[in-house]
Amino acid sequence: MMNEKYAPLFTSFRFKNGIELKNRVVMAPMTNFSSNEDGTVTDEEIQYYERRSEGVGMVITACTNVTANGKGFPGEFAGDTDDMIPSLRRLASAIQAKGSKAILQIFHGGREVPPELVPNGDVVSASDIPSAEGKPVPRPLTSSEVESIIRDFGEATRRAIEAGYDGVEIHGANGYLIQQFFSSHANRREDQWGGSLEKRMAFPMAVVDAVQKAAAEHGDENFLVGYRFSPEEPTTPGITMADTLALVDALSAKNLDYLHVSLMDFWSEPRRGVEDTRPRIEIIKERAGDRVPVIGVGSIYTADDAIKAFETGVPLIALGRELIIDPDWVEKIEQGQESEIVTKIDNSKQQELVVPDPLWNAIINTPGWFPGVE
Repeated sequence: MMNEKYAPLFTSFRFKNGIELKNRVVMAPMTNFSSNEDGTVTDEEIQYYERRSEGVGMVITACTNVTANGKGFPGEFAGDTDDMIPSLRRLASAIQAKGSKAILQIFHGGREVPPELVPNGDVVSASDIPSAEGKPVPRPLTSSEVESIIRDFGEATRRAIEAGYDGVEIHGANGYLIQQFFSSHANRREDQWGGSLEKRMAFPMAVVDAVQKAAAEHGDENFLVGYRFSPEEPTTPGITMADTLALVDALSAKNLDYLHVSLMDFWSEPRRGVEDTRPRIEIIKERAGDRVPVIGVGSIYTADDAIKAFETGVPLIALGRELIIDPDWVEKIEQGQESEIVTKIDNSKQQELVVPDPLWNAIINTPGWFPGVE
């Protein structure tokens, strides 16, 4: 029997376009490094997603590059050509067969791509500013290349629709290309794609338009379009909380289905740009108002963590690392066994947890990323 206290997490949620989720728990997008060299999905990845798709209402996949020069990780699955549609379809079908909605996260890595993964080692961005010392100096995109990448986001959306996904999430977070255009650190352009805050927003907004246009042309009215963003950058110049609230306003006006905040800690507070010490998620949710639902995420491990986060009023809660640590998280709460939830990775349980080797090795060799890895 489920403890009544957690019942709110198990109410259904209906997006304004009519799509309904069976509960309020979402699997967050996480890179797993486990695809084939040619960008197709592997059996191991399919099994990894299947193992985690039964409890949650919606699964957002690992990021998928929309162009060849946008590949951000080894073992990332691709969405940049029509040849990839059967591979993309395998994953969507596997997730949906377990009773969850499948959302494809689409992105371009920009200046963060490893040169060895992209054609001719050509690393591109808004401007020629590396993300950190010792990182590749990117080549600034020409205006026509910018427009071409915007079209590529639309094309990847069409492929997601043909592959049977329930929606796409535009990855405007974590320092990748869309965020690079919005950032006063990465974007020093003086054309229509940079300069003022409004001009730095031009590329993200154009991507949203291209994706929504593709969704309207190729999908039905139930196809979801979400947008993920990171609230602030540590660098100066860089994105401030004030910049982010302007972005939230612009995105909220776009009639998106949801906004997804990328945070390592749900309760983290602003660094600069606002005279407000509340957690970022509360400020963002207040700013979005009733215009667009916000998904909250970040270091939610226990049932109590989740219900406390849910009480801020965000309608959906995403779990990333915790669903790798305990794929049965949702079911345990549903069955009144929340005390049995595992919150630290058990090094001996890779097989049982169904985690592909490349992802497992990354977890075990990165101290501090997952609880339990010293």
